[in-house]
Amino acid sequence: MASAMAQGAQKNPAKRPNILFILADDVGYGDVRCFHAASKIPTPNIDRMAQEGIRFTDAHSPSGVCSPTRYGVLTGRYAWRGWLKRGVLLAYSPAMIEAGRLTVAGLLKQQGYRTAAVGKWHVGMTFTKANGEIVTQKDGYIRDAGQIDFSKPILGGPVDCGFDYFFGNAACPTTDYLYSYIENRATVGLPTIAEPGGHYEKDQPMTEYRAGMRSPGFDLTTVDVTLKDVSVRFLEEHAKAHREQPFFLYHAMSAAHMPILPAKEFRGKSGVGLYGDFVMEADWVVGELVKTVDRLGLGEDTIIIFTSDNGPEVCVREVRQEFGHNASGSLRGLKRDNWEGGHRVPFVARWTGRIPKGATSTETLCLTDLMATAAAVSGALLPNNAGEDSYDMLPALLGKKGKRPIREATVHHSFDGSFAIRQGDWKLLLHQGAGDNNYTKIAPELPVSEPDATGQLYNLRADPQERVNLYRRRPEIVARLTALLKQYQDAGRSRPKG
Repeated sequence: MASAMAQGAQKNPAKRPNILFILADDVGYGDVRCFHAASKIPTPNIDRMAQEGIRFTDAHSPSGVCSPTRYGVLTGRYAWRGWLKRGVLLAYSPAMIEAGRLTVAGLLKQQGYRTAAVGKWHVGMTFTKANGEIVTQKDGYIRDAGQIDFSKPILGGPVDCGFDYFFGNAACPTTDYLYSYIENRATVGLPTIAEPGGHYEKDQPMTEYRAGMRSPGFDLTTVDVTLKDVSVRFLEEHAKAHREQPFFLYHAMSAAHMPILPAKEFRGKSGVGLYGDFVMEADWVVGELVKTVDRLGLGEDTIIIFTSDNGPEVCVREVRQEFGHNASGSLRGLKRDNWEGGHRVPFVARWTGRIPKGATSTETLCLTDLMATAAAVSGALLPNNAGEDSYDMLPALLGKKGKRPIREATVHHSFDGSFAIRQGDWKLLLHQGAGDNNYTKIAPELPVSEPDATGQLYNLRADPQERVNLYRRRPEIVARLTALLKQYQDAGRSRPKG
């Protein structure tokens, strides 16, 4: 693995900070204690990161679901500008990232960084069918791995998008038909074992997974432990052989995505059921990676970021009922939604000696901002045809507060393809309801005024729970935000041209 990691990278004598970006899956704003004091799940490692760095209380994923968010993280561009207008990808869906599009990894590689992606990819890869045809968007939902020729290189993934090395999974590691690790462009072992699907553990509804093919040795309950080990090895190798060269490590974990399958070491540890145990495992992964950076003497040279790809899964409503733990905190909504609980995410950053300790920022941040921020810290010039929805958050990361917000506005996008836009205190949803989840079929949400209005307008400073709909009462704000959203859609960008 070490030789594979080293391929394609050249040393750069200029000293630039390393970047370790840790992305959890479906961990809610209310799961992490430093964001929600009433959380019943212990998260000591993320909390310690916040004590040693800065936490953002107004950070957002660009979508209420994972594939569009990950596209946005990696490209600095809203995913709805491409071919995926709603929903998510599955195991064999084709590549979302367009050939030739600059990614964060590609940008940093140009600046001399070693780049590695470990974990869940979920923005598509190009598989080849047994008959020699390429799997297209139309048939990306193939469920029978026998239709795929795994002897052919898997293209369009991380190593074709600026990463020197990849070890991880095509989509959701434990639910999307293909239960196999991929290293660079090939599966680690051929997926020859048929998984029946259903409940992985009897009488545990949260452990439900889909039928699919599994490679020998792939254990659904140890995915995050395995991925952690790979990232630790990358960091150790870097410190030993490439210390003078900066790195970008993108670590995308499985926790706490359904099925809820924490490793045995965490079972029963949280007091909040399997879900709480899985969030504790995610926190442990963060701790192990941070400890490794510090153990190797890389702390002062490394920006470490922890965040999540969207809000928590619908299953957490059962956790709330049984254990009194609210994974969305005091926010309305869950994963898939345009309400705040669907896309407001925990975000913590640490850069020893540079980011002030114990700082808090109320700056509105979107995960698409990684690209422009990476350009700033590496000294790169971000071209106008890349990172079109990415803003440089370095001043805010360093604890500086400007006279004006860094972002003019932020666009939100739900599972069903509905739009919302946020500017300052005002948030406009151009639809009724949540944006996907049907709260008439699951446990009721907080009541909201004027649910029959054609849209929703909230003042988040006065009404953070989005209960008082001002859509009919403030038509001038509705008109202004509607026009701004259309401007962003028509222009193909929201970041001003440089």
